Amino acid sequence: MGYVFLFLLGFGLAVTGGVTLIAYLNFLPAGLIWADYFIFISSRIECYFLPLGFLLMAIVISRFPNNP
Repeated sequence: MGYVFLFLLGFGLAVTGGVTLIAYLNFLPAGLIWADYFIFISSRIECYFLPLGFLLMAIVISRFPNNP
């Protein structure tokens, strides 16, 4: 049950981070260039949820008991 909870937590973090990154793409039509976009998202903590969620899901998948 703990693995399922950690996997769902990682999934939720990945979704939150991905949606946030996509939402911040709306700054590009407002006149920001790609370099400014990457500088901006590197300063936002919620944008780090995407790689953190992927990492947590990968750890849970690799450690999940695989009984044939």
